[in-house]
Amino acid sequence: MLLDQFRDPTVVKGLAQVAVASLLAVVVLGLSYVRHLDLETELGRAFVRGFVQVIAMGAVIGVLFSVRLAWSGLVLTAMIGIAAWISKDRGAGVPAVFRVSLVGIAFGAGIVIVTMIAAGAIEATVQNLIPVGGMIIANAMKTNSLALDRFKGEVESNRAEIEAVLALGVPPRKVISDYVTTSVRASLIPMVDSLKSLGVVYIPGMMSGMILAGANPIYAAEYQFVIMAMLFAAGGLTSMTSVMLVGQYAFTDAEQLKLFEERTADGRKAP
Repeated sequence: MLLDQFRDPTVVKGLAQVAVASLLAVVVLGLSYVRHLDLETELGRAFVRGFVQVIAMGAVIGVLFSVRLAWSGLVLTAMIGIAAWISKDRGAGVPAVFRVSLVGIAFGAGIVIVTMIAAGAIEATVQNLIPVGGMIIANAMKTNSLALDRFKGEVESNRAEIEAVLALGVPPRKVISDYVTTSVRASLIPMVDSLKSLGVVYIPGMMSGMILAGANPIYAAEYQFVIMAMLFAAGGLTSMTSVMLVGQYAFTDAEQLKLFEERTADGRKAP
């Protein structure tokens, strides 16, 4: 069954399209090298990794379409765990960053998926749960990464001020509240901009795909907005949960700010 998917003529056609798209990506890598941006290694690895992962996921989903619904729950759980593991790198050095990411993504994405299944917006089938659930989890991961990265930067940049205010006896939660707010707002900027431009500048692929498949354009637009609202809700709940948890873990029992370990790009402790 798995090999039959790769024998499909459309897969061969798709590889040719991948080659063309990859050439455009190579141009970006070349410009990075010429401009000494030092991004070509990370970008190249991410590009190859993304291709391998998405092809593998496509093959797995093709097999999962023929199995029982319960398997989709296991797949989504695995996706949440992997998303938390990837997202933690953006907050590398932050206390309990993996635990925070796992709880935040599971909470934000989980609530949205369960609620929208109950509302009928996501059909309780493998064919719908895994692709749509994956989109929600991925967006929650991206928002979580942005929130952690911003929070870490805010704390490191304002460490002296935070410690001075703590020394005056101000509760840690109050001291950190402004940085929590700033981090959550920053993490939601891409999603807010997407909503502002929806239908004017940004015409999402799902809406286009539904229209090309013969769906009513108005319904396609409505369902696309539902998807965007789900992504926004999942991202918002995730970033708020993660940053608030990090804010708690950032202090010792004596209400002192913990040291944020310096980490390299791959998440290892800096020498």
